[in-house]
Amino acid sequence: MTLSVSIVDPRVDAEPSGWADFRRRANLHPVWDYPLLRAEAWTARNPPVLAVLRDRTRVVAALSVMVCRTWREQRFAPPPRERTRRLRPRWAEVYLPLLSGCPAAVFHESLDVAARRDGLRLFERELARHLGPGLLGVVYRAMTDDLVAVLDGPGRISRRIDPTAVLRNRWTRFADWQDTLSPALRRRMAEIAADDTVEVSTATGRTDLDAHELAVLLNAHRARQDQRAWQEGQRSRLAGLHLDTRSPVSAAYLDLLVRRPDVTTRVYRDRAGRLLALNTMLDNPVSPALGHWADLPVGAGGRPGLYLDCYAHCVRQVIERGRPELTAGRTLLDSKAALGFGRRELSTVAVPRPVMGR
Repeated sequence: MTLSVSIVDPRVDAEPSGWADFRRRANLHPVWDYPLLRAEAWTARNPPVLAVLRDRTRVVAALSVMVCRTWREQRFAPPPRERTRRLRPRWAEVYLPLLSGCPAAVFHESLDVAARRDGLRLFERELARHLGPGLLGVVYRAMTDDLVAVLDGPGRISRRIDPTAVLRNRWTRFADWQDTLSPALRRRMAEIAADDTVEVSTATGRTDLDAHELAVLLNAHRARQDQRAWQEGQRSRLAGLHLDTRSPVSAAYLDLLVRRPDVTTRVYRDRAGRLLALNTMLDNPVSPALGHWADLPVGAGGRPGLYLDCYAHCVRQVIERGRPELTAGRTLLDSKAALGFGRRELSTVAVPRPVMGR
């Protein structure tokens, strides 16, 4: 096997040859689509670059990498290429901020453990060269145990973070899943479904939605989550709020996302048409994911418990489409456990600059 790596900036570089074929072969989620990566990069404070590993000419692995800067710098990223000419400190994060429960390092199944380890070291050396002497190191967020095993080594720091919720599909009928729920949960779901003050619309490839309206609700919901997590002290120092490198989700990005045929968007409104809640579900042959969820607080006119209806709808799709599992992010784990979700362990691995590539 002859491995090589290239790093491309979706804002200015053309889609790598063979990328669409690799996305299909590796069963990647829609967030890896190159036009979506480009939209994310143009509106992010810490824009992603894409590292592509090849065996000769065929793409066999990829990493989505956020290039992060100090908080003293401007809100949006510098122009393309500019950061590679600067000596200012920065670090890199292998991370999918829009799908935080899934690793941002993916390999085709043909690569064995040794090849994956070699590929990651090769990536680190190329990343150091690409970003220059200001690079402090790379942080691999939300890595599954199999990836931690190939990332492990002297000088590398690994720490458990909140796991992600996973529902393993063992049913052939939606009613069979419902039968596993407690009577109280079933009654609550029936009450929510019977509420005629809430109008629900669900479809793929949606062109009828105002992406700005979606973005406002989503970013307000995220801000409340971050504030709650800070107050409760639930984040570790390694993945703490003070190191939250995500950017607000832009309307431009959401507009592209909800138009896709492999994304189902479910929207809840009151009788006056006010947006109460939204959900995006990212389809995938192996592991569909509950993408975005946001709702209006009850004190501001929202409805309690709409997330239960959202999860039930996603589970129904997984069962009816015969998908092996559904992933649902790293929050509300106890609530998801009541719906039958288990947990998949995740870790963050920090690699200081002197250790990179070794």
